[in-house]
Amino acid sequence: MDGVAGRDLATDNKRKMREQIYEVVMQKFWAAVAVTAAMVAAPAARSETLADALISAYKTSHLLDQNQAVLRASDEDAAIALAQLRPVVSFVTQASWTKLDNAFRTSAFGGVSGPFYTETKDATVGVTAQFVIYAGGRGKLAVEAAKESVLATRASLVNIEQQVLLDAVSAYVNVRLQAEIVSLRESNVRLISQELQAARDRFDVGEVTLTDVSLAEARRAAAQSGLAAAQGALEVARERYKAAIGHYPSNLSGLPKLPFAAKSEEAARAIAVRNHPVIIQAGHEVKISDIRVKIAEAAFLPTVSSQLSVTEDWLSGSGNTVGSVTFSDTIYQGGERSALYRQALAGKEATAAAQLQSVVNVSEAVGQAWSNLMVQQASIQAGGLQVTAAQKAFDGVREEATLGARTTLDVLNAEQELLSARADKLQSEASRYVGVYQLLSSMGQLTAEQLNLGIPTFDPTAYYNAVKSAPLTSTRGKKLDKILKKIGN
Repeated sequence: MDGVAGRDLATDNKRKMREQIYEVVMQKFWAAVAVTAAMVAAPAARSETLADALISAYKTSHLLDQNQAVLRASDEDAAIALAQLRPVVSFVTQASWTKLDNAFRTSAFGGVSGPFYTETKDATVGVTAQFVIYAGGRGKLAVEAAKESVLATRASLVNIEQQVLLDAVSAYVNVRLQAEIVSLRESNVRLISQELQAARDRFDVGEVTLTDVSLAEARRAAAQSGLAAAQGALEVARERYKAAIGHYPSNLSGLPKLPFAAKSEEAARAIAVRNHPVIIQAGHEVKISDIRVKIAEAAFLPTVSSQLSVTEDWLSGSGNTVGSVTFSDTIYQGGERSALYRQALAGKEATAAAQLQSVVNVSEAVGQAWSNLMVQQASIQAGGLQVTAAQKAFDGVREEATLGARTTLDVLNAEQELLSARADKLQSEASRYVGVYQLLSSMGQLTAEQLNLGIPTFDPTAYYNAVKSAPLTSTRGKKLDKILKKIGN
């Protein structure tokens, strides 16, 4: 009986020792998780908010700078087209000196004399004005086409702005996500290291075999590998952040409340079809192609032009004034005008089809963005249930292990499932957050103005209004200089 009582006492002591070991391990683990979670979630002093990041992305984007310059070039096309309707006035001034060498001259008496020289001087100035009176309306049509091209380029710039801001949101959220995953991985390494030490202690007292220790060592190596991969992903995310926002991230604030997008998928589609810059751009390109057809038709009409020339000889004071009107038309051009007209018709059909396809593409993008949101929402709900269940399973396995009913491998597996569940839930939450902004982008609503960033934004009309009348160096030219200085050119 004494022997049986001694064995029972030894068993009880071992069970108590296991309970103490697991209690210490888990206390340290959850304390580490709490600290790292607080570091990630709590906003630090002078932390950067998502709005700050979006403002920085807008101000430092070279892609926006490039396309704003493209828009200014398009504005100049409108000025160039208007200039073609105006007279062309040119002048020329010329001065000449001529020396004639007459080697010999015969006199009236038959004699020969010489040589002698004669000199002539001349100086003239002339002014010529040319003006197209009639060209079938091609000049005015060219101005209208240039204006539509400006509007199409403006819509393209809005789409570029959406791309810049969406990249900034994605970069911001991804850095936070990768930082949280690194924290999870670090806690995982600490926990498994403590599990490994516990396994070694239990091996020393003969409770487990060397196999249990080897399993814990292998799992710690895998956890360290996972941590290294997570740290690498965080560095990649930091580089992407710098490229999208203009600087490396430091202290990032928590994610703000999501902006409102739409009540339903159909409502989102309706907004997108009305407002998306891709569809607006396609509409202006259809108008441009219509105008090009009219220009090709006008090419079959004759051209009437006028010219006035005034010349004056500065030495003699004499001058001439010549005015003329020219009526011209092409009799035969090898079928080129007909080919250009057919080409314009084909271009019109192509842009009309492209406009319809842009509606299809935008509508599809809205549907995909909406579906992705629904999927991520379901994933978050399922992930929450999975985390809860994995937590209960881990707690149960841990308790059973203290009683000797579970092995070290069981505990490690349960902890790994809990880690994976937490990481998957974080990924789903990040994807859903970015997905809302993706939906806004597909609706054409992801702009600095729509997001109320509260910063001065690029005014596409300021430069156009300054150059649309094709100004010379004048008061308007000085206004243009101020605009260029303001935008940093």
